[in-house]
Amino acid sequence: MQPILKSCCGVDVHKNMIKVCIAKGPMDSPPKLYTRTFSTMTADLLKFKDWLKANDVEAVAMESTGVYWKPIFNILEDEFQVILANPQYLKKVPGKKSDVKDCEWIASLLRCGLIPASFIPPRPIRELRELNRTRRKLVGMMASEKNRIQKVLEDANIKLASVVSKIDGVSSMNMIRALLSKDKLSKEEIADMARGKLKSKVDKLVEAMNGKVTDHHRFLLKLHLANIAFLAEQVQEIDEQIQKLMIPFQKEESLIQTIPGISKTSAAAIIAEIGFDMSQFPAEAHLASWAGICPGNNESAGVKKSGKIRKGNSYLKATLIEVAWAASRTKGSSFSAIYNNIAKRRGKKRALVAVGHQILIAVHRTLKTGEPFVDQGAEAVYQRNLEARQQFAIRLLERSGYTVAKASA
Repeated sequence: MQPILKSCCGVDVHKNMIKVCIAKGPMDSPPKLYTRTFSTMTADLLKFKDWLKANDVEAVAMESTGVYWKPIFNILEDEFQVILANPQYLKKVPGKKSDVKDCEWIASLLRCGLIPASFIPPRPIRELRELNRTRRKLVGMMASEKNRIQKVLEDANIKLASVVSKIDGVSSMNMIRALLSKDKLSKEEIADMARGKLKSKVDKLVEAMNGKVTDHHRFLLKLHLANIAFLAEQVQEIDEQIQKLMIPFQKEESLIQTIPGISKTSAAAIIAEIGFDMSQFPAEAHLASWAGICPGNNESAGVKKSGKIRKGNSYLKATLIEVAWAASRTKGSSFSAIYNNIAKRRGKKRALVAVGHQILIAVHRTLKTGEPFVDQGAEAVYQRNLEARQQFAIRLLERSGYTVAKASA
């Protein structure tokens, strides 16, 4: 393999130390390998940076090992081309592995340009990404606390979830808080707390709220309610900080909100994961593959095996599936037609993944062209599917020896 770099460095990353190897020499002869060990403390990483400068290193490659690559990247990103590699692309033969061999192998691959670089967004997007991922974690923690409240209510013979659709709704939370100070709620009190459609279910609510609430249950309910309130405050603070960081990207945010199903929150989450510069991805298919939202490709000996989606970016996938749920319920949209067409044949989950795939393609096109999304509408999708089915039926008949001619109107 023809080398393309005169001097490059491979880094084997660990929590407390890094093993580094510089491959240096003329391109028409084997390089000399210089191996050293540095700690991951900032002072030692600065010495590592000076060593790279002294050897005229052009590029540095390392595995994306957990979060341990970030301190090295923070030190080197301003002055070197840093390539972050997927560890799956750098695997060696089992039984012939050591830290020294790993960094030498990375340097050898980098010298020949054989390491595909992972997508690392600029610092403002990375900060936005951390906030959005933290927000998702906190929302998940709130959902866990709500499930624990449901568990306590069941233990206290309170069957509220059998009547209401959301245990965290306004009416439900008012009734739960009232149980903290009373053993039993009267019909009049329940009727006053009921909102909307629940006003017609007062009798069922009275039966559901007739339980055996003890001081132990009240203690747990207070604990879980306090946790939910605290988490809600944290989510609010993160939302405010996200909006501050989104000020430079208001144009991109408003553009992708023209796509059905994408709200202000999901728009910020999508931009946080893929950035705003679509030149990072050569085509929309590359973006879908990187996200892990497109069908997998697994073929051997001419036999196509499972087409399940790849792992990809789990945060982006989760956001796209949420957006797909909303888009599938937008009446008259092309996404709702795509969802209905696939769901009846392949099931709801596969249909959601397919809609999420189409939404990501629309996001790529919108950000690349800078033009708002124009929905074709459900009717156009149904007509396209009808024509495809007609062509399939005609081919099937022709293969059976029939001649098909369209009757004149």
